[in-house]
Amino acid sequence: MPLSTAPDKLSIIIYDHHFDKVHYALVMASAAAAIGKPVTVFFTMGACQALLKCKPTAQPAWSEMPLSNEVGTGFELDKTYKHNGVAHFEELLEACITLEVTFMVCEMGLRAKGLENIPLRTDLSIEISGLVTFLNDASNNGAMVFI
Repeated sequence: MPLSTAPDKLSIIIYDHHFDKVHYALVMASAAAAIGKPVTVFFTMGACQALLKCKPTAQPAWSEMPLSNEVGTGFELDKTYKHNGVAHFEELLEACITLEVTFMVCEMGLRAKGLENIPLRTDLSIEISGLVTFLNDASNNGAMVFI
């Protein structure tokens, strides 16, 4: 029996609105890209908040995202991560940009959450698309993860 080969691409759907889960999805995306795997990350529903543009004097939109297993916000946990030497949210986004991770945001998810008229981050190349576009982007020999 032949050994299985590693997936040739990673496609991640981030549905969950919790900061820690979105953070870990970016950890997976940057790690896969760092070892040469093409990666597409598709943000939908509550996860769309992570890509919203913040006002110049405000904290990033992701910083207000709740945590899944504890009381607090993404801002507080991100500070702890940074203090403990764990890659923080903006650092992960920067790594994903450098490693050419593809970012997609779900048009339906934005509309469902009432975010379709809120500007997205301009420092990321974000394609507003639908699930069909995301699925067509995925590889037959790749891995798909739903968070």
